[in-house]
Amino acid sequence: MKLAKSSLVLSLAATITLAACGGETLVTPNDPTKTETQQGTAPVVASKPAVDVLGPKPELPPSRPFTPPTVETFTTKNGLSVWLVEKHGLPLVSAVLVVRGGSSADPADKPGLMHITTDMLDEGAGKRSAVEVSSGINDLGATLSLGTGTDASVVSLTALKNNFGAAFEIFSDVVARPHFDAKEWKRVSELWHNDLKTRADQPMSVSRVINAAALFGPGTPYGHPSDGSLDAATKLDLKAVKRFYAESFRPDRSVLVVAGDISRKEVTDIIDAKLGTWKAPPAKAAPKAAELPGPRPASARPKLVLVDRPGAPQSVIAVVRDGVAASDPLMPRLDLINTALGGSFTSRLNMNLREEHHWAYGAGSTFQESRNKGGFWAIASVETPATGVALKEMLSELSKMAASGPTAEELDKAKAQDRAELMQTYETVSGTARRLAALARLGLPPGHDSEASHARQSATLTEVAALAKAHVDPGSATVVVVGPRDAVAPQLATLGLGEPELWDPEGKPASAAAKPADKPAAKKGK
Repeated sequence: MKLAKSSLVLSLAATITLAACGGETLVTPNDPTKTETQQGTAPVVASKPAVDVLGPKPELPPSRPFTPPTVETFTTKNGLSVWLVEKHGLPLVSAVLVVRGGSSADPADKPGLMHITTDMLDEGAGKRSAVEVSSGINDLGATLSLGTGTDASVVSLTALKNNFGAAFEIFSDVVARPHFDAKEWKRVSELWHNDLKTRADQPMSVSRVINAAALFGPGTPYGHPSDGSLDAATKLDLKAVKRFYAESFRPDRSVLVVAGDISRKEVTDIIDAKLGTWKAPPAKAAPKAAELPGPRPASARPKLVLVDRPGAPQSVIAVVRDGVAASDPLMPRLDLINTALGGSFTSRLNMNLREEHHWAYGAGSTFQESRNKGGFWAIASVETPATGVALKEMLSELSKMAASGPTAEELDKAKAQDRAELMQTYETVSGTARRLAALARLGLPPGHDSEASHARQSATLTEVAALAKAHVDPGSATVVVVGPRDAVAPQLATLGLGEPELWDPEGKPASAAAKPADKPAAKKGK
C-alpha cells in the first residue's frame, strides 16, 4: 500500500511540474540539446519509455503441484472408518460424518426421504430436546450442521479443543440416538412443505431442479432434487423416516473425518466412549452401492426447455450436457478448462455476460462432482430483454472453447488458481475436514487431491484442448430457460434451437397443449 501511495505522489508531482512548464520539456543546463536551443532549433529529445517506479513485475515461478497433509486412516471397534489429520497450530477440532447414500438412495416413490430424515436428526437426541441440542451447542461456542447431497448425508461439528468432548457427546446423540418425536415431525415437515412451495418462486432453484431432471430424466436417482418434491412430501410419514434411518445411518457405511488439535488416541477414546454403542444391525449387511444411471443420451433429451415465470424481470439461462464421474482420470484436467470457461471471475463467460455486456451479475460453469457419471452446465441469470442474445453469447463461448481450448495464458492462470485454492482449502481445520469429507462422499481415496494436483500441473495445452473439444461442445447440450414465456419465446425462436418444451417448476414436462404455438388459442378461450 505504501508503494502504491508513493507511486501516486510521484506521478502527481510529475504532472504538476509538466503543467507548470506549459507542457514543454525542461532542458537542464548541461543538456546536450542546449546548443540547438540557443541556435533557435527546437530541441530534439529522444522519447524514453515510461519508468515504473514499482520496478519490473516479478516473473512467476513454474507451477508446481501441491501436496496436502497426510491422512491417517483406521477403523474403530464398531466398524466406523476414520480419516484423521492432526493439525496442532490452533486449539480447534472439526469432525464430519459422511453417510453414504444421499438423495440418490431415495426410494423411487419417496424423493426427499434422505433429506427429511437427516433434517430430523437434531430435533431431539439422547437426553436432550430439540431446544437443548441447539442451546447446548451454542453454549459451547461450537457449530453443528446437517445436510444431504446426491451421494451422501453429512453431519459436521467444529469446536474448541477444550469443548470438543462435550460437543462431540451432543454430536454423537444426534447421529446415533435421534428421538424422531411426533411433535417435532409435525413442525419440521410443515417447514419442509413450505420450503418446497417457495422453491417455485426462486428461479435459480427452479433451474437447478430442471437441469438435473432434463439431463438424467425426471424421477431418476440423480434427476430428482435432493430436497424432494412437493407432491411426494405430502405422502411421507414419520414411520417411513424411522425405518429409513435404521437402514441408512450405520457405522459400517459411514466415514468420520477428524481434523485439528487432536491425536489418534484421543479420537479413538472419544469414539469408543460416545459412539461405541452405535452399531450396524447384526443380521443385515450394508446395502451395496446401486449402479446408478448416468445422463441420458442427447437423442433422449429435449433440445430446449422453457419454464414460464410470468412477468419476471430476469431469466435464468443454462446449457446442460453430460460430464464424467469424480473418479474419472480426466476430471482434474477438465477442472482447468472450467476455470478458464466459467470457474472464476475472469473466466470467459463472466467477462462476456457481466463485464462486457452488463446483462448479468455473474455467469459461470461447472463439472458436477458425483460418484457416478455426472453433468456439466453453464448458467447465468440475465435481464429478460437480453435472454436471447445472452444465450447466443453463452453458446458461442462454449463453441469457441470446444474448438480451440484455453489459451496458454488461461491455462497458466488456471494452474496457478488451482494451486492457490487447494492450499487455501487445506489451510484451516474446518476446510481440511470439509474437503476430505467431500472425497469420502465421492468415493475417492484420502490422497486423491495430491494426485489430482500433479495431473493438473503437468497438463499440456494440447491435452487440454483435446478434452475441451470432447466435453464442452454445446452441440449435444440441452438448453434450459426459466423466464417469462411471453417475453423470451420470440427471442429463443431466433436461435435455431427448435420449439421449446414447456416444463413445470417441479421438473416435469407440461402438457403438449401448452406449447407456445398454441398460446393465442389458449388465451382466447379464457
